[in-house]
Amino acid sequence: MNDHGRMPALYLGHGAPPLLDDPVWSAQLAAWARELPRPRAVLIVSAHWESAPISLSADGAPLVYDFGGFDAKYYRETYATPDASWLAQRVAALMPATERLHQHTDRGLDHGAWVPLKLMYPEADVPVLQLSLPTHEPERLLALGARLRSLRDEGVLIIGSGFLTHGLPFLTEFRIDAPAPSWSVEFDAWAGEALARGDVDALADFTHQAPGMPYAHPTVEHYSPLFVTLGAATDPGEPGVQTIDGFWMGLSKRSLQVA
Repeated sequence: MNDHGRMPALYLGHGAPPLLDDPVWSAQLAAWARELPRPRAVLIVSAHWESAPISLSADGAPLVYDFGGFDAKYYRETYATPDASWLAQRVAALMPATERLHQHTDRGLDHGAWVPLKLMYPEADVPVLQLSLPTHEPERLLALGARLRSLRDEGVLIIGSGFLTHGLPFLTEFRIDAPAPSWSVEFDAWAGEALARGDVDALADFTHQAPGMPYAHPTVEHYSPLFVTLGAATDPGEPGVQTIDGFWMGLSKRSLQVA
């Protein structure tokens, strides 16, 4: 495919650091990246950076190891990407005058960003910036995605990184191949059907409509990035392509690509 074509927007599950060693899911993410146009840059919103006013990561800052209890090798991972200062300027220009964009000086990418990106772009040769998640209100996140939409025409790949189910307190087994609990299966099926219909209203009303709640999302930060992705779509109500499904540690890997 041609480099720097108009990019889609993605919502993906990022797993925990051991995803880097999972041959199935890592291969799925790598294959997905190969099927995309070559991005000029990546702008990613992760579940692991909740901050308002809205903020941008520091270009070239060290990675954030925002996890605990894993093998020491994961704390030695690096992902040094090219200069993305031009992207910071473009993002700032798209923000409304009433919303100050904070540019961090020392915060790098957290694992919701660098884990999937190491699999998708392992050469670290694509500029990357991370945008904070400033709210969990679907309407405001849809509006944020809409403000960022024009970046897609400049070759920027917009990614919302979360996990379609994330009931960690309710998991009884912590193995990659652990069976999915009923609340995870039910929420995943409901969300898959809503995404296939392009039913943004239902997806936004998940706390009332979705089965498996509140177990699937006792807190909502892993679901919220979906609405940045949908907002960045040309038509948020047009069904996207569900590129990955299945479960990892019992949690839904379902991922989405929108045009």
